[in-house]
Amino acid sequence: MSRRRENSSSGVHVYRKGCDTMGSAGNALRERLFLAVEGLAPKTIALSDDLGRNPETGDKEFESSRKHVALLREAGYEVEYPFAGIPTAFIARKGTGSPKVALLVEYDALPGIGHACGHNVSGSMSTLAGLALAEIAEELNGQVQVIGTPAEETNGAKVRMSEEGIFDGLDLALMLHSSGGITFIHYDCLAMDAIEFTYKGKTSHAAASPWAGRNALNGVQLLFHAIDMLRQHVIPDVRMHGIIPAGGEAPNIVPELATARFYFRAPRRSIVDKVVDKALNCARGAAMATETEVSWEKFETSFDDMRPNDPAEKAMAAIMEELGVELSPSPGSQGSSDIGNVSYRCPALQPMFAITSSPLTLHTREFSEATALEESHKALVVGAKALVAMAHLVLTDGSLRMAMQEAFVKESGASREK
Repeated sequence: MSRRRENSSSGVHVYRKGCDTMGSAGNALRERLFLAVEGLAPKTIALSDDLGRNPETGDKEFESSRKHVALLREAGYEVEYPFAGIPTAFIARKGTGSPKVALLVEYDALPGIGHACGHNVSGSMSTLAGLALAEIAEELNGQVQVIGTPAEETNGAKVRMSEEGIFDGLDLALMLHSSGGITFIHYDCLAMDAIEFTYKGKTSHAAASPWAGRNALNGVQLLFHAIDMLRQHVIPDVRMHGIIPAGGEAPNIVPELATARFYFRAPRRSIVDKVVDKALNCARGAAMATETEVSWEKFETSFDDMRPNDPAEKAMAAIMEELGVELSPSPGSQGSSDIGNVSYRCPALQPMFAITSSPLTLHTREFSEATALEESHKALVVGAKALVAMAHLVLTDGSLRMAMQEAFVKESGASREK
């Protein structure tokens, strides 16, 4: 197999292959998909730039979701919008029966810094892939779904959707997530619980009669010290980090109310559960020591870890390489995301995909600005080609579907044991 490597102006290397292993019919269909992606690209590049100029934060993506839906309806998808009781969620369907592949679309921005996570680009990739697949849907057995999943940065609509069984029975749910300067297939996110602790004490004059009060802020301070000490006794991959949103009203008043918010993260959901149990003991002990009362509740949705699926990852890696994308090893944990919850319900895939050759960090103004560059536009097209190729492969290759399902079941068993 001969390959000639060419440098594109986008920083993405494109391979032109002399042959491949899909067979002439499958290869011809995939080439048609690629041509469809290229022809439809201007619409979704315009969409990405529009969302970049008009960012909407989680659960407020009314115009962003509407614009995605408009393109999908125009392509002939049957669309349910709103969806799953979420005003800015949607599901678009093309085809019937099985197999089923879902392309996931994110479109929420970050407060103050816009699309600094690149959801305008990566979400438009999924919609572009959906538009291209619609053009050959009648020639494929099964069903293509495009699912709009709001608020990834906060409440994570995929969590609620997972709980309601929306991803159950899918052969694969996939998307690409924007990245800066590096592309890797294996996305490793941490399970996470977000817990707010509220301490209640008693006010008193902090100078005249401090002994008559009970300092709620002392309870929070002691909680922080206890959790810091707990770090010695958890595995290195555990993350515990918090803030104090409320700590009193004035220095001369003993605080009667104080709150602390913590994120607890670990590589597995079962580990997070054990860490949280230890943290709750810390909270109880801090309340006892300061003679205050403590209560707690989750202030954001809990995210699960990402279950790997080796057959899906290998298939996507091969596709990326054929498209000339330079792959890097996974750097390890990439924080937390609601895609982890999806991976507990069906085989799921979310590679990190470089939309710029510069090693920019997510959640920065520089990354937000980079989403509007020509380089990101070209990456959007390459990413959509990877998505349509993977969706096409899953819909047409029964052996791959079986391998992915076997890996999913095996990983489910392993998760229960840990």
